[in-house]
Amino acid sequence: MGLLTIGAFARAARLSPKALRLYDELGLLRPAAVDEESGYRFYDPTQLERARLIAWLRRLSMPLARIRQVCDLEPQAAAAEVAAYWAQVVAETSVRQQLATFLIDYLSGRGSAMGEAGNMLGIRYAARSESGLVRASNEDTAYAGSRLLAVADGVRGSGGGLASAAAVEALKPLETLTVPAGDLLSALADAVDQADRAIHGIAESTADGEAATTLTAMLWSGSQLALVHIGDTRAYLLRDGEIFQITHDHTYVQSLVDEGRLSPEEAASHPQRSLLMRALTGTGGFRPDLSLHQAAAGDRYLLCSDGLSSVVPGEVLPDVLSGTDDPDQVLDRLVELAYANGAPDNIACVVADVVTV
Repeated sequence: MGLLTIGAFARAARLSPKALRLYDELGLLRPAAVDEESGYRFYDPTQLERARLIAWLRRLSMPLARIRQVCDLEPQAAAAEVAAYWAQVVAETSVRQQLATFLIDYLSGRGSAMGEAGNMLGIRYAARSESGLVRASNEDTAYAGSRLLAVADGVRGSGGGLASAAAVEALKPLETLTVPAGDLLSALADAVDQADRAIHGIAESTADGEAATTLTAMLWSGSQLALVHIGDTRAYLLRDGEIFQITHDHTYVQSLVDEGRLSPEEAASHPQRSLLMRALTGTGGFRPDLSLHQAAAGDRYLLCSDGLSSVVPGEVLPDVLSGTDDPDQVLDRLVELAYANGAPDNIACVVADVVTV
């Protein structure tokens, strides 16, 4: 059998020509031949098996970078990689299912701000902000209180440090306000709007007219917490020995990973990994992510700036966060690891344990 046109091959593989062109660009599925004059792609029928495998994996919503890894493995190793991916999906889905169940109960009038078995939940917490080994100033801000946790990382010139401090200061009044569980998200959104207005004033007073900051913060009410996030500061949850990153980086490199153009491993060393796509800039032009979560006794949360997450590998975090050490001791260990790995950037982090009160 001769070569197939891209249209015929797309129909046989149940992929669109647009998808095939993308897979060619990514080196995932190269055509067998390309017409020199027209640039038209042709495929060998023997490539159908790989094409169909790609289509099946895409139906699992597997990222393109991971699909490329699977396709290059021997069958047994590929099967193990698919199993590992699906186990990760199941774990993440379980967390979302718990949130969905809570929201259904809450919106139906069956939920409350109580923890399991009628026990109220509280938090034990600690916060730390340390200068990096090669930084002359510290633009990171960390805060922890009985109801509010926050980390901010100032960027863009002389106003960065002022911007991160202003963002956290705008949220601090939430500590003493009585906010019903159903209003947590709106209260956080209003506070972030105030933070953005404060940053606008800071930018106007700087020589270069710029000030910006990332922000990740949590506001508590009983067993419910609202999360606000913008930029590349992060929030992690350790639950039952498993760790989950519950924020999504707003960076150029993360957008490439989302599109399948980079693998997470490639992103970690990319020269533009710190280039932000979204931050609080005082212009109101970027909106943060807002989400509602339900806490459980035994949960441990970590909020941190990229000064920690970029140098302490994610696979190390479960070991550090697990165990009986109190939040201050955990922070000591995290900062030690950051310094041991060079600490090129400032380090801000908050650790909070959910406890029955």
